[in-house]
Amino acid sequence: MPLYRDSGVVLRTHKLGEADRIITILTRSRGKVRAVAKGVRRTKSRFGARLEPGMHVDLQCYEGRSLDTITQAVGLDAWGHVLASSYADWTAAVAILETADRLTEEHESAVAQYHLLCGALRTLAGGAHEATLVLDAYLLRALSVAGWAPSLHDCARCGAEGPHRAFHIASGGAVCPSCRPAGSSAPAPATLELLGALLSGDWARADDSGPRERREGSGLTAAFAQWHLERGIRALGYVDRTPDPGRTR
Repeated sequence: MPLYRDSGVVLRTHKLGEADRIITILTRSRGKVRAVAKGVRRTKSRFGARLEPGMHVDLQCYEGRSLDTITQAVGLDAWGHVLASSYADWTAAVAILETADRLTEEHESAVAQYHLLCGALRTLAGGAHEATLVLDAYLLRALSVAGWAPSLHDCARCGAEGPHRAFHIASGGAVCPSCRPAGSSAPAPATLELLGALLSGDWARADDSGPRERREGSGLTAAFAQWHLERGIRALGYVDRTPDPGRTR
């Protein structure tokens, strides 16, 4: 069996037998990989703690027919341990990991998604920005990389120059009065500006946003993401959206 080495972020784990686990990892070179970590549930396991969700690791694996086997794991960044100390950070991180799992396929190249995931978890662990802002920024950028970037200025249907007030998820974002379908929402202009700032990485503008825009923007972002994923993101229901005055206003 060929031996390979790669870095990756642990997305989720499943129990296997009495002492093993199946680890799902988004790797830099091989995309999403499912591998067996033998004996990691034993108290004397050498690298069990390094293979928890949110951990960034360097792996050595044997390639198998259906599942690979992890033979070595070296920790690169212990984001999982840092994020687990805060409920708001941890719930946002779990939603990020679940989305990354949904957006990637096994053994398909996902270099951009890998770097985006690492950047989101690193930013979240750094604590410079409110957790929900980091989560929404990740969702918007991950969808953009996947080919579903929302239109936040020009009309998503006809391309008419904006800004436009109406927003229709199924149409792809902002829509002009002529293209506006029934059921479109009308978010505040500041909300669309916030989403544009998160998508472009303008953290100064995002951090300066108010609680109303953040709540409305989070709702639009969650609905937009789940529409394109064609199923709900379970972890979003547990995200703590209580403002943190220690990070932003």
